[in-house]
Amino acid sequence: MDIGSVHTQIVAKVATLTFFHPASNSLPSNLLKKMTEELISLGQNEEVHVIVLKSGGAKTFCAGASFEELLVVDSKDKGTQFFMGFAHLINAIRSCTKVVIGLVQGKAVGGGVGLLSACDYCLATEEAAVKLSELFIGIGAFVIEPAVTRKVGKSAFSTLALEATEWHPASWGLAKGLFSKVFSSIEEMQVAAEKLSTALASYSPEALLEMKKVFWEGTEHWDTLLAERAAISGKLVLSKFTKETLHKLKK
Repeated sequence: MDIGSVHTQIVAKVATLTFFHPASNSLPSNLLKKMTEELISLGQNEEVHVIVLKSGGAKTFCAGASFEELLVVDSKDKGTQFFMGFAHLINAIRSCTKVVIGLVQGKAVGGGVGLLSACDYCLATEEAAVKLSELFIGIGAFVIEPAVTRKVGKSAFSTLALEATEWHPASWGLAKGLFSKVFSSIEEMQVAAEKLSTALASYSPEALLEMKKVFWEGTEHWDTLLAERAAISGKLVLSKFTKETLHKLKK
């Protein structure tokens, strides 16, 4: 579980944060913590005006919560603590003083959909299908719901949540506002991201900060809300249904 990496490169006031995990870029606690700490640090760095968030590899953006870690959760407190990792990460993006641009090169599941939804602006490739599989597992997409609903609306979130085994293509994400633009290749997406981030980095950081505050108006209660949601998932992950489903998926 204690594997994976977070790497940041800063060039011309643009910080590119890349996370990676060999299990389809899934997110165990240690990786969630590292990403949260790095985002907080970048938000305080006056040499950074814009943050680009991406994952390593070419196929999967993020597989969401680590099944390996969920399987060993044996108490509500431990379960809540795990899901608080997602709460802290989403809130770190929300409260970051810099605009965060997400690059989604491939599929995103569960917490991965929450992560890209928390970005202020998101570019994707045609391979970037999304799915919320939490209800199928028995835990529900409670922590990430506010971030996803903020982007796509309650109706579209309901569709994702209830169609828990179905992939929704990048075109669906574009139509619902999850993605701002969709490209036919990773290379085209990266060119567009570089052009946008370079332009934003040349703008007034004070103006960008004030605009970001506008983007996130009405979310000031999320520290409390996401903690409450983490407690719900922390309880549900202990259920017999969830444990049996996770073991089946692992096999």
